[in-house]
Amino acid sequence: MLSIRPATVEDAALLTAMIHEFAAFEHLEHEVGITAEDIARDGFGPRPKFRAVIAQWNGEPVGYAVFFEFYSSFQGRAGLFLDDIFVRPAFRKHGIGTALIKHVAGIAWSEKYFCMRWEVLDWNKQAIDFYNNPARHFSKNGSRLSSSATPSRQRPRGPCKSLLFTA
Repeated sequence: MLSIRPATVEDAALLTAMIHEFAAFEHLEHEVGITAEDIARDGFGPRPKFRAVIAQWNGEPVGYAVFFEFYSSFQGRAGLFLDDIFVRPAFRKHGIGTALIKHVAGIAWSEKYFCMRWEVLDWNKQAIDFYNNPARHFSKNGSRLSSSATPSRQRPRGPCKSLLFTA
């Protein structure tokens, strides 16, 4: 059974391990320098820089999402940026990624952010297909969350996607 919970400082080592797993999957392990101490300080200190949630399958940690607030000068409002969403390979195709993104979208909605954004590496077809799936449009309280793409030339990591909250 799937459950999603907020990460706590006690999860610092777990988050660090899964971030390293994610980096290896994306062929970016050479760029990872994060430690459990960094996670504890920056995620759970007096001025948190990010938030995280942990997905568990029958009590076993199987994925996570890391997200943080950004400000849009055009909108004059804050949004949430989904920095990482990762599901361990043995647990993919069980709806865990969808549940994680819906969970973070629910936080964005309930906290009145105007959108949620994320980026996808342009070679990661599995992730691009995941985000581009037409069934992945969400509804909350009668409002629609829709996705839109920003041209990849503006984002060196690949396409930037947003969920825009509209009434």
